[in-house]
Amino acid sequence: MIEPIFLQGVCKDYLWGGSRLRTEFGRTSSSAVIAESWELAAHPDGSSRLCSGAHAGMALDDYLRLMGIPSLLGTHCAECDTLPVLIKLIDAKQDLSIQVHPDDAYAKAVEGERGKTEMWYILDAQPGASLYYGVNAPVSKAEFAQRIQNETLPEVLHRVEVQPGELYFIPAGTLHAIGAGILLAEIQENSNTTYRVYDYGRRGADGKLRPLHVDKALDVANFSPTPPTVQHPAVSIEGGTHRKLAVCDYFAASLVTVTSRTVFSVDASTFQHLLFLQGSGTLETSAASYSVRKGTSVLLPAGMGGYSIHGSCQYLLTKMDRPVH
Repeated sequence: MIEPIFLQGVCKDYLWGGSRLRTEFGRTSSSAVIAESWELAAHPDGSSRLCSGAHAGMALDDYLRLMGIPSLLGTHCAECDTLPVLIKLIDAKQDLSIQVHPDDAYAKAVEGERGKTEMWYILDAQPGASLYYGVNAPVSKAEFAQRIQNETLPEVLHRVEVQPGELYFIPAGTLHAIGAGILLAEIQENSNTTYRVYDYGRRGADGKLRPLHVDKALDVANFSPTPPTVQHPAVSIEGGTHRKLAVCDYFAASLVTVTSRTVFSVDASTFQHLLFLQGSGTLETSAASYSVRKGTSVLLPAGMGGYSIHGSCQYLLTKMDRPVH
């Protein structure tokens, strides 16, 4: 019998974090702030842990090695050496640094890991909260470098005020930054490579300016505007609605809203991960029933078969709808 795997995220206590992951999602930490919770993670810099079943307490990366990638993650992940995605909750109490991520080819050659294409789903935003999303007009590499030097880089970036429910798809190479007051869910390639290009002159806990990675950023950044993200509408399904968020070579993500009872299935090609964002309900498989609520993170192994969710809730569904290389 294949059972759902309930997960405990790993919290990151960066100074720019807030309190909403603790108060709204029930995350715990010895720190007063929680900036990020890595909900589905198997990376050297952090791994979520199993909190159910015979292997409760085991790190997910160790469990993957124990069980084997294809048997747990599916045939679409047969060529993967680890989990291909990393899913986070991020609470930005302060403006985050302006940064860029490399694509797979550059990252593997220079950093020894995957690149980073990602998407953001906005959960909450204080009035006027904004983010940076690419440049606002074509800019030369020379001008870009000069603006970093003279601290005028934000003038050439595309600033967007955000609203809850919006999606931002961020291909590798896109300049970006999360602004203060934004709470979001992030789905990304399983990578922690970040090139910081602008940090508002702030200093770290040690009192020193945080390092920038200008040369590498200049190698990988896209100096042309990034097309707007398509905001797909929700469509009705039995027992609720389904909204496509993003489908790319690295992940497929959607938002499911349950108003009564929805039915889905997990075949042998891919796992599914459910991150509950609102409400509560019951996850039912052919063998058992499980309570779920806001903050629940659950991995459904490949080949688990049919399942249903009933209640009043909303969750982010992530899977691989094509082979990952």
